[in-house]
Amino acid sequence: MSKKRRSKKVLVGLMVGVLACGNISVQEALGEEEMHDLSVTEVTDNGVTLSWEKEEGAESYNVYWADKDTENMEYRLLDNVTDTTYTYERSTHIPHYFKIAPVIDGTEQETSNTVRSSIKKEFNPQLEELDRGVVAVATSQGVFVSWRLLKEEATGYSDTGLTGVNFHVYRDGSKIAEVTDSTNYLDAKGTEGSEYTVRAVKDGIELDESDPVNPWADGYYDLPLQKPEDGVTPAGEQYTYHANDMSVGDVDGDGQYEFIVKWDPSNSKDVSQKGYTGNTYIDTYTFRGELLYRIDLGVNVRSGAHYTQFLVYDFDGDGKAEMMFKTAPGTKIITYADDGAVESEEFITMPEEDLTKGYSHEDDYRMNSDDYYEHLVEMFMGWHEHEEVVGGNWPETLEESFGLDPQYEYPLSKEDAEALVDHFIDDYAPSRSERNDLRDFEGFIVEGPEYLTVFEGESGKELETIHYKPGRSDDGLMWGDYAMNRIEPGNRVDRFLAGVAYLDGERPSAVFARGYYTRTTLVSYDWNGENLEEKWYVDSGWTPMSNPFNDGPHGTDGTDEEFGTITTQGAHSLSVADVDGDGKHEIIYGGATIDHDGSLLYSSFDTLPPGSADPGSEARLGHGDALHVADVNPDRPGLESFMVFEGGPWAPYGYALRDAESGDVIYGGYTGRDTGRGMVGDVNPDKRGLETWAVGLWTADGEKLSDRMPGTNFNIKWSGDLTTQIVNGSIDQTPTIDNWQKGRLLTAEGTRTNNYTKGTPSLVADIFGDFREELLVRKTDSSAIRIYTSTEVTEHKLYTLMHDTQYRTGIAWQNVTYNQPSYPSFYYASDMDWEYVPVSEAEQQVDPLLELESTLTAFVDAGEVTAPLSKTLFKEIDRAKIHAEGGSKKQTIKGMEVFKAELHDDKNKAYATDEARTVLTEWVEQVIEDSSN
Repeated sequence: MSKKRRSKKVLVGLMVGVLACGNISVQEALGEEEMHDLSVTEVTDNGVTLSWEKEEGAESYNVYWADKDTENMEYRLLDNVTDTTYTYERSTHIPHYFKIAPVIDGTEQETSNTVRSSIKKEFNPQLEELDRGVVAVATSQGVFVSWRLLKEEATGYSDTGLTGVNFHVYRDGSKIAEVTDSTNYLDAKGTEGSEYTVRAVKDGIELDESDPVNPWADGYYDLPLQKPEDGVTPAGEQYTYHANDMSVGDVDGDGQYEFIVKWDPSNSKDVSQKGYTGNTYIDTYTFRGELLYRIDLGVNVRSGAHYTQFLVYDFDGDGKAEMMFKTAPGTKIITYADDGAVESEEFITMPEEDLTKGYSHEDDYRMNSDDYYEHLVEMFMGWHEHEEVVGGNWPETLEESFGLDPQYEYPLSKEDAEALVDHFIDDYAPSRSERNDLRDFEGFIVEGPEYLTVFEGESGKELETIHYKPGRSDDGLMWGDYAMNRIEPGNRVDRFLAGVAYLDGERPSAVFARGYYTRTTLVSYDWNGENLEEKWYVDSGWTPMSNPFNDGPHGTDGTDEEFGTITTQGAHSLSVADVDGDGKHEIIYGGATIDHDGSLLYSSFDTLPPGSADPGSEARLGHGDALHVADVNPDRPGLESFMVFEGGPWAPYGYALRDAESGDVIYGGYTGRDTGRGMVGDVNPDKRGLETWAVGLWTADGEKLSDRMPGTNFNIKWSGDLTTQIVNGSIDQTPTIDNWQKGRLLTAEGTRTNNYTKGTPSLVADIFGDFREELLVRKTDSSAIRIYTSTEVTEHKLYTLMHDTQYRTGIAWQNVTYNQPSYPSFYYASDMDWEYVPVSEAEQQVDPLLELESTLTAFVDAGEVTAPLSKTLFKEIDRAKIHAEGGSKKQTIKGMEVFKAELHDDKNKAYATDEARTVLTEWVEQVIEDSSN
């Protein structure tokens, strides 16, 4: 048994054993004050109704709720009521747990028994139809074989994992093992020349057979790549390419993943860095290394982490993945012949209105320093017509903006505009910061059309191109790019994020975002196979400035009444999860969260502490570089988010763990500086929950463990004991996988991570084999992606994480800006609560005792079973549930015999209809049968 947790079932079992020996009733042992006959009387799609007996002397009752019933669950107080009924409005696609406590003379008394509601609402989320995903790896102990359990194959749980189908493992056509408790096997007699297949088994019958696989001889697999040719910028600078971020998707519907690789030029830039970049390319490969096609984004999409966020997902449910990302004139799809020669090149389709305006695929919107100078001249000449100037919000003259005495007449002549541009570039800008060298400003793209394109995943064929929403509007002037001391045109305006979310609980939608420091926007789309359909649009509005050349737009509300507070809340990534328990995904946008329907769930503020810039004032939690949303503390209802914050003395926290549904801080710390890195994971299995670290190592409930902490580049679910490991190594360092307590587990010789100091792998995901994650990193020469899979035998059984929609969508957005790990919707750690891992509703084991309770409730509601018989029967069910949880099958059967006797006793004939007796008896017999096995 885990050191972290003692099972409540074990404790109840011990109690039942003692009661049986001492001939004491359960009610007497637990105390009458805990037995308030709390019961579930109705379950609808969107709510649960409770009722209980009135407690003598009670003036009110506290109603408590949780989504799990762990031993130390911190039940949430829902309400204080004076009635003896209560309806909790929440989706019933999962069970809910309730307790009530009477309040007498202002003092809360002991809580009642716990009741569990049944599942009523059903969601059928679209999941990939994956194959068995068998992988074999030669090791010093033999051949390690690993494969997938699919979610629909899981039907229940045991002490060490899920239950469902079992498996036969075959070597060279002969069965060598039957595996029931996991989805891996170490074949001590296997060799590099062996061939393996796996067959699923149910009730002794083999259901299918996997494709055969041969072992990886070197402990890893190299996926061959075709590196793009080197290039030269307009400034004469040479550049080369390396494989960068990746994604996966089943683009041809065969149940196996294909691999999508983004190629980054060696001169890729942050949005704050000037200079030209080479083109960005996105390739799609089969597992064997066949290049299906290459998409050249063209010269009008700058290369760098902030510019291209590519989504790979089966958006229309046809079994084949599509791809979506931002494009521009010049974006084209390239296919190749077998000999590697270019077979075809086809540009995306520009909207007719853009063609009418004269835009073409030959356009090049990259600015050199002369272009930028002329751009400023044109902007200054139109100053008098700018809507903010006309509206009286900005200075009437540029001289006033720059702190000069009036000199020129407006509209400005070209000569006067040039004089002001010279002053701005040579005098004003350097006076704000010595880093403002705008004479050499080049390589940015601040004009020209911007598009969003949907591509067919299998062929790369363009399916639809629309205008990117919203457009840039200008070069960043309205976005605040000229307002701060550091003048950075093309910066805040070109901050892009993207994600996939099940906004209706069943179908995946695409979400694209622009901006998070000042104006903040998000738009969601459904793809129906032919067209993009907009679902909702979120826009904070512009952040008002009194002078766009000297102001502080960060932390300023936008002009939109609903969304104005989400400015400066976004992170360098986003997360997607169902944080409010409605079965539908929300978009966690750093310090703010957008509900599934596009409304604002919350935007988090807190009080600045002593020592900060303005103690006592309210401030946004604000922007940050790292964000993690997971079930960090399994003994609290719902999910938590852990984030670090950049605001320094203007941010209430440098790091904080928050309730993901409300945004309320659970614990955190003020740092007064830009706290740039943070991570979560189960790195100390002696402590319950996931640990968090940014400034020191902390437990899930806020206990500081040490000032020392693991690395923060990336985490990976690698070990067989379900703890979390860390991927270390950045720039020219060799990547490693390290266990915080046990040390180094893997050194990925000959490979590198990406994104400079961030040190992120190309991908970390459960792409095949058992539920643990693979590590995908590029070879040092980018000739291949090297794939590592864990060969540590595990005794645990869990379906592929790719069948959890929170995790799967996380893999889709892992490549976004500052790559972050993906987390499942359930608690994943060394002390997993297996009973709370969701399994497919259609396949999960039916608990006849719970069904009996639910059926009785329905008959009571319909008036077909009435008091006093109904109360007697509910009490017998409560007794049976305690005995069943304690493992006392004989006592459970005895209780059901009493139930049946009371149901058919002549004295109770008037209190139940014949139909109710018949149906309830059938369920009683099922309980007895199950308890007898």
